[in-house]
Amino acid sequence: MLLINKLKLNKKSKFKSKRKGRGISSGLGKTCGRGHKGQKSRSGFKIKRGFEGGQTPFYRRIPKFGFNKKKNKKNNFELRLCDLNILKDNSKLNIKLLKYKNIIPNYVNSVKIILNGNLNKKNITIIDNNIKISNGVKKKLNI
Repeated sequence: MLLINKLKLNKKSKFKSKRKGRGISSGLGKTCGRGHKGQKSRSGFKIKRGFEGGQTPFYRRIPKFGFNKKKNKKNNFELRLCDLNILKDNSKLNIKLLKYKNIIPNYVNSVKIILNGNLNKKNITIIDNNIKISNGVKKKLNI
C-alpha cells in the first residue's frame, strides 16, 4: 500500500535553472545567450504580432476582399406562381409547408410570390404574414 507521506520525487525530475551572466565557464556568461547588440539583446524586448522588421507586413500587402454578413439579415426568396402547383387543392400556405415540400430552402424567412406561369390549383389560402404577393399575381388571381 502506498502512503502519501512516503512519496518521493525522482532524482531527475527537478532541474536547477541555468544561471545566466555568471562567467565564461557557465556557458551563458557576458551576453547571457542574447548575442551582440540589436533589438533582441535589449531588456524589455517585444515584437508585435505581424511585425516583419520594418518591411510592410503581409496582412497589409495582400488585397482585401469579401464582406461581413449582417447578423439580422432578412433572407427573402422569390417564388414563381407555377411552383405552387405541387401543393394540393384547398391547402393553407405558410412558410413551414413550403420548407416541408422543399419548395424553398430552410434559411428563408420571407417569400414573395411573383407572376411566372399559371396556377392550376384552386382555393390556396395564405395564412402567413411573411408571404407577400406581387401586383401581377393579384391581377391574375383577382385578389
